[in-house]
Amino acid sequence: MTAPRQRKGSKGKDPGSNIQNLKPDCIAEPRQRFATVGISLGLLCCIYVSTLHENDLWFSNIKEVEREISFRTECGLYYSYYKQMLKAPSIQQGLYELIHDNTTESKRTINILQRMNIYQEVFLSILYRILHIQTYLEPIYFYIYTVFALQTVYVIALFITSWLLSDSWLAGALSGVWYILNRVDTTRVEFTISLRENWSIPFFALQVAAITCYLRPQLKPIQQVILYPDQIRCLFRNHFRFRLVMKSLILFLQITPPAIKESICVVSLYLMQVFSLLLVWLLQFCNSMILGSLVLSFIVSALFIKHFQTGLKTGGFVIRVGKLALHTLLVLTLTFTINYSAKTILQLKSDEHIFKFIKAKFGFGATRDFDASLYLCEEAFGLLPLDTFERLAGTVLLYPYLCTLSVLFILLLLVALSNLSTNGLGQACREREDRTFSMRPDVAYNLLHTVFFGLLSFSTMRMKYLWTGHMCAFAAFGVCGKEVWSLYLRMRLIRYSVPIVILAFLYYKFWPRLMEEISELREFYDPDTVELMEWIRLKTPKRAVFAGSMQLLAGINSKLPHLIFIFLPSLPFCSLQVYQIYARQSAEEVHKVLSSVGADYIVLEDSICYERRHSRGCRLRDLLDLANGHIMDGPGENEPDLISASHPRFCEAIKTDMPPYSTLFTRVFKNKTFNVYKLKKLKKKNKAENSP
Repeated sequence: MTAPRQRKGSKGKDPGSNIQNLKPDCIAEPRQRFATVGISLGLLCCIYVSTLHENDLWFSNIKEVEREISFRTECGLYYSYYKQMLKAPSIQQGLYELIHDNTTESKRTINILQRMNIYQEVFLSILYRILHIQTYLEPIYFYIYTVFALQTVYVIALFITSWLLSDSWLAGALSGVWYILNRVDTTRVEFTISLRENWSIPFFALQVAAITCYLRPQLKPIQQVILYPDQIRCLFRNHFRFRLVMKSLILFLQITPPAIKESICVVSLYLMQVFSLLLVWLLQFCNSMILGSLVLSFIVSALFIKHFQTGLKTGGFVIRVGKLALHTLLVLTLTFTINYSAKTILQLKSDEHIFKFIKAKFGFGATRDFDASLYLCEEAFGLLPLDTFERLAGTVLLYPYLCTLSVLFILLLLVALSNLSTNGLGQACREREDRTFSMRPDVAYNLLHTVFFGLLSFSTMRMKYLWTGHMCAFAAFGVCGKEVWSLYLRMRLIRYSVPIVILAFLYYKFWPRLMEEISELREFYDPDTVELMEWIRLKTPKRAVFAGSMQLLAGINSKLPHLIFIFLPSLPFCSLQVYQIYARQSAEEVHKVLSSVGADYIVLEDSICYERRHSRGCRLRDLLDLANGHIMDGPGENEPDLISASHPRFCEAIKTDMPPYSTLFTRVFKNKTFNVYKLKKLKKKNKAENSP
């Protein structure tokens, strides 16, 4: 948490012609001063979020323990592996410890490189070692500055995308300014530094820019590979396969009869996706989840059906539409068949709760699955709030975006209908130049991209960060692009004056606000957690095993990596077992469960036991009651098949220090937020006592 604090003192030619005549052996030959605009905006964004992070936490002046526990939730866990690599005697030893990790999950040795996407932490730790900058820069600063620097990459990627689409560097400048001004909706990097999205989204934006360029000129094969950094992005994201599904669907629409460009381009992109997935599969020690991913099944199905189903572009309009519908149905059917078969053969069940979440979210049946319910109850996985559009409209981003989207989407539908209505493939080729409606492939790709990810953001708020950044580039293209302006009026002066007027307005309205924002000073303040961390460090054995919430233990693990913790993010059933400390269970049952997983201590949090942040039915204790088949606390309706629990809530009853709780547990630490109890070891009964 943070609290307020006080402290002392603290002229060139139009580049459009250069980009319009793109050559096959380059992306563009922009003038250096215009390229500097993109780099400058990227650096400005980097400095901006870094300053906000420093001002919000007073990061440079707080204790080391406070710096590390400022990495909330799973962020602390990811940082702990970076720290572990640096503390290892050698790089080889550090990698060995990650591959044979026994400090993350109790009584288990797991391969962290296989289970989690932490190659970026490994790479940074190796880079920090070999650069010999230990004297000048602390490890934690090297880590956070790298993440902030990726924001520079992100803004430059948006700059390039909008420039390529519009043939105007003003579009790139406008997209970068919009991204910075809409920081609340485009990024959350300043307070969730270690999240995988902050590593992967910049590469995702680079990939969009690369595909935009790829769909314009005919590039050489080696350049196609260079322009497709998908394997890097895949390694940096836990749920990258879901985004690949969306992108594959976008490409699928460009490979069907109403395609905008020859399908060979899309086939090449599909093959690069497969190559990326297989490379990640190898780097993650043959992780079977990748082979069982939906995107791999979809690509295989799309290519297989395309190869054997010929003649899609022949016949009349009705026949073509029928063939298209059949083609789509066959691809989807084969996709789910292959995916189901792969998961059955590989015995994959780790992502079942995600499908239960999706099924319940879209109204195909309620679920009492604990992990799926956790997602359903989180605001981040709910619908996109309406105030998002108010903020986007306040920066004049929403209006040009909607205008561009509506005009180009109507044009895309007209192009598709025109292609479907053309009789005969030979005639289609002859009339290619005489069509009334046409659309560039790169514009069509970005249009479909923003539509698909916009719909995804509407359904799940957390996904908006995939949409809003590209939204800035797309709206800037609409303001500066020749295609959009030619549909209204052919006036070169207006095309260039409008973005300049918008930039001037944004500067006048928001520059004072930005200056005020970066001058606001706060300080990290969480004394209860700091006290708990110090107690664990000084008063508990180095090989102690702690049970508690995943969020808390991830933060503790970043500071005290030599302890063993029960942290089971990939084993939902085991997580549910540990969370029984907040359910209505007997002392004997909780002690038995915790002993079976090797726990020595349990950390109870009042913020969870007496939670009021969520409404009834979404509190953690309610989800546990539903999973156990018990009636929930408080007034309100309950489902008829639920029963009353025969025991009080464990996290409350244990504080009475009455038998049997005092017999099985001993309180060893307490402050305003946390209560730590030590499990007592039960004496084993001898055979004589057990015999009848």
